[in-house]
Amino acid sequence: MHSLDFWECIDLTEIFCWNHFEMSRIYLATTNPGKVRELREAAQAFSIALDPLPRMSEVPPAVEDGTTFEQNARIKAEYYSRLSPGELVLAEDSGLAVEALNGAPGVYSARYAAVLQSGIASEENSDDQANNAALIAQLKRLNQDRYTGKYLCVIALARDGQTLTTFTGEAPGELLTVPRGTQGFGYDPLFYFPALGKTFAELPLEQKREHSHRGKAFRQFLNWYARQPK
Repeated sequence: MHSLDFWECIDLTEIFCWNHFEMSRIYLATTNPGKVRELREAAQAFSIALDPLPRMSEVPPAVEDGTTFEQNARIKAEYYSRLSPGELVLAEDSGLAVEALNGAPGVYSARYAAVLQSGIASEENSDDQANNAALIAQLKRLNQDRYTGKYLCVIALARDGQTLTTFTGEAPGELLTVPRGTQGFGYDPLFYFPALGKTFAELPLEQKREHSHRGKAFRQFLNWYARQPK
């Protein structure tokens, strides 16, 4: 077969679409369905297929022993990117910092209840209900009228065990001692956003994504990605 006949037998449109899909596929290293849901729709608008990383459940979890959100995001991105050689892998670390608690829960946000109960830096995550109850108890001990704080998020992008870049987002707010709303996850029912007069758990997903720490960090990533040569 001549070379011209070979190309006439192939749908070039399919080749282009497949290559485009390959370039645009990025894996998200998380088992948290709330995080996948929050970011996936935004990625689709940029023609990025954001998929949960395959085989995450088959390996031990990354040891998040960093002292900052950026360190832990890098640890996770580098660790999990080794599961899919050559692929881009996003990992994020995020949490809540309450001024009156000297920045706690901080990097222990996902395991705050377990840390308070054991008194040590537990590696076991607590469920949202336990973490919220622990935070409420800590705030009530302070007996203040107002508790300011912020959500923070750092997203790290890695390939083959090396971090390529990071993106940071913050959302300032106040903490309540009575939960409000049923949307979202984590500390969202307690995180009051004064600009909208609602907690993050009272916001529809699109509105939360616009104002949240994770949404801000992810938009930085999308803007960076759009500028990369394809």
